[in-house]
Formats: sequence, structure tokens, C-alpha cells
Amino acid sequence: MFEVVFLGTSASAPSAKRNLPALVVKHDEYRFLIDCGEGTQRQILQSGIGFKRLNRILITHGHLDHILGLAGLLSTFMRWESIEELEIAGAASAIDRIRELLYGVVLRGTRPPMPVQLHAIEPGLYFEGEDFTITAFPVHHRGAESLGYVFDEKGRRPFLPDKAEALGIPPGPWRRDLVDGRPATLPDGRIIQPEEVLGDFHPGTRLVVIGDSGETDSLVEFCRGADALIIESTYLDEEADMAKQFGHLTARRSADLAVRAGVGQLLLTHISRRYREKDVQQEAQEVFANTTVARDFDTFQVKRSGE
Repeated sequence: MFEVVFLGTSASAPSAKRNLPALVVKHDEYRFLIDCGEGTQRQILQSGIGFKRLNRILITHGHLDHILGLAGLLSTFMRWESIEELEIAGAASAIDRIRELLYGVVLRGTRPPMPVQLHAIEPGLYFEGEDFTITAFPVHHRGAESLGYVFDEKGRRPFLPDKAEALGIPPGPWRRDLVDGRPATLPDGRIIQPEEVLGDFHPGTRLVVIGDSGETDSLVEFCRGADALIIESTYLDEEADMAKQFGHLTARRSADLAVRAGVGQLLLTHISRRYREKDVQQEAQEVFANTTVARDFDTFQVKRSGE
């Protein structure tokens, strides 16, 4: 399961109720901040998340409304917060711009109080934990070198206690070995194979996070079968030409992507203050019913569809 907390859901400029783009993805003890618009540090405090273990930041692209908050966040870390290191990852052009912002404006020749790692990454595996991975993939948005991110829980075969009891497998390391897929030699000398006590393979939860995008055809396969898709919805279909001009999506096009990719849930963000929220949601739901327009501080638990 992944938990998503939206910290900013506005497009380009803040509104009275929406801050600039930022969200946090949680999985067990891991927390990832994705994008960091101006004012994000205040949103972190107001949400109750706090700064603890918030030391990995993924950037979708280098436009200012997605990165300016990094300056304030680093400044706060330098003065008030205890954090061992800070890692910021994104496409090369975004990292170049972030380096100018942090070292040219915030630090200005001084050294940060903790190691700051700026990682220019390319599409492919970015992170591998014990039970989940993060993969980056290319996104096309108005000439900006952009990335989306797939959070994939590793699949598993559930342990079947009834079968273990029937085979007389006592609690302890023997069951742990079987859960880990290793044969177990019981105290009585019998060898039990994992297949004897494990159920059918269950795929893990899949969450896809996309920032700004000007098209969807190249995104379908990356979003395929996601339990939740987070993506922008800057325009309504009545202004589709303007959306195309500025490299953004309409609510209808984002919903169409959800249908084509067979996702379980669609969460729309990057909402323009020119529209009413209910109009954005209505346009998307006409195409894909399980659509929600996210608001600042909304929290969603993303589980495997059907669970």
C-alpha cells in the first residue's frame, strides 16, 4: 500500500485554496516528496507531516512552479531542522536549474550543513527497496525534459496457515523460510517446499505520478494497470487548443488516458483557478467514473484494486 498526501494542487500560480505543486508518497518508513513549489515547507507543516525522514525529493521537471520551494526548504533545513542528508533527483536539465537555485541563491559559496546530493537521472530504475521499486519514465511537456514515476510494490505469494497446519509445520524459522521462498527442513527431517504452503502470486500495488504533460499516447504503457494515476488537468476541453499550445492536458484527455491504460483510480491535480473544481471533475467523470479532483491536504491510500 502507498499513501499519498497532496501538499499543492494548483497550476502555475497559487490560488486562495490551492498551493503550487507538491505531494508526498509514503510507503512504510519511506517518504518521497515529489516536486516542491513555492510555499511547500509551510504546507508540510500545516499537513502535520513534518520534516522527519523527508530527505528524498523527486522532481518531474524544472519549471519554476515545481522547484522554487526547494530554496526555502533548504534554508529551513540549514537553520532549524536536523536532517542527515538531502537527495534531489530529476532529469539533467531540472537538476542544472536546481543547482543554480540552491548554490547560486541560497548557499552563495557557503557549504550546506548536511550532504546535498543532486542526481541527474534518466528513464529506468531509480530506487529499489526491500519490497518496492521506483522507475522513472519520459514525459513530454513544452520542451522541458520531464519524468514521471512508477511506484511498484513487489508481488508476493501469500502464506497459507491452514496448509502449514495440515503439514505439521511448527511456528518459527521454518515458516519464515517458506514465506521467503526457501525450502524448510523440519525438526523431524522432512523437507517442505514453498509451493506446498504458498498461494497464487498476487501483484503488488502500482502508483503512477505524472507532472505536466502535453500528450498521452506515450504514457499509456507506463500507466498500464496502475491502481492509481496522479496526473495534471490544467484545462477543460472547451480550451483544448490552448492546452495544446502550452503543453498541458484537459480533464477529458487525462480521463481518456485512465481508460486506455486500465487504471483503477484517477487523481487529478494542477488545477487552474480559471475553472470551478466541480466542472473539472464532471468533465473527467463523463469519461472515467472513478475520478477525484485532489485538494490541498487530501490523503489517499492506494491499494491493489479489489483489496
